[in-house]
Amino acid sequence: MLLAEILPRVFIHKENGQEVRLTDPDTKLSAEEVCNFYAGLYAILTTAKIVGPEIKKDAIEYQFVSTIGTKG
Repeated sequence: MLLAEILPRVFIHKENGQEVRLTDPDTKLSAEEVCNFYAGLYAILTTAKIVGPEIKKDAIEYQFVSTIGTKG
């Protein structure tokens, strides 16, 4: 029998070289809305761009990549 499951979303943010895995606050929110949601805790996310989605380890992963400190 074939079963279909909805994969959970995971949002990844790197802080001080460490990978921080952020849980999905609400499945109805878009990735941009989730980024804005977590910007209250991590101010660096206000200028972050979103990379993904990518399926890894039975989850849909999005990465919040900071644009501060980069040229070009």
